[in-house]
Amino acid sequence: MIIKPLEVLLGSVILGMFAAGSFAQDASTATFVPKSEIMTALDAITNLPDQQVRVVDIGGDINVAVGILRREPTHTDEGEDVSGLVHHKVTEVYYVVSGSGVLVTGSETSGGREVPAETEIVRELVGPTAFRTILNGQTMTIAAGDVIVIPAGIAHGFRHIEEQVTYLSIRVDPDQVLPTGYVHPNID
Repeated sequence: MIIKPLEVLLGSVILGMFAAGSFAQDASTATFVPKSEIMTALDAITNLPDQQVRVVDIGGDINVAVGILRREPTHTDEGEDVSGLVHHKVTEVYYVVSGSGVLVTGSETSGGREVPAETEIVRELVGPTAFRTILNGQTMTIAAGDVIVIPAGIAHGFRHIEEQVTYLSIRVDPDQVLPTGYVHPNID
């Protein structure tokens, strides 16, 4: 369930992002992303646990995207490798809305493969990305109310989710690899 602190934090984060963007040459207005749009995108989650709500050009050739994700139960034993994603161009800032999990992050990885460029993951959600195995990663237990900053190039994946974890992802896209002006197709 989306809780009241999300509304306060979401408003603060989005206003802060766009206020910072107002120093860029091209920014001419703020963008409001109402809770109803986030909930519409969240309701659209099916097989792909990630839905982009909007992608906004904040000026200076920088996009900021707002996404919502819901991850279902998973478990990897301690000592076992954790699989994750590495976004090559996009930094993510997570705000955990509900649930909890054990997130592993790190820059040391092995194996894996690039996600095909024609997939929704690359085209609309997070830009060029690879699946990787995380080696010697940083482990953190995250729960509702927590914020995690994952710079581009850092692998990240969940070791354990008991029930589910839902989180907002603010995506900083300095190379505009995401589609500027994108709006989730279920939003009027």
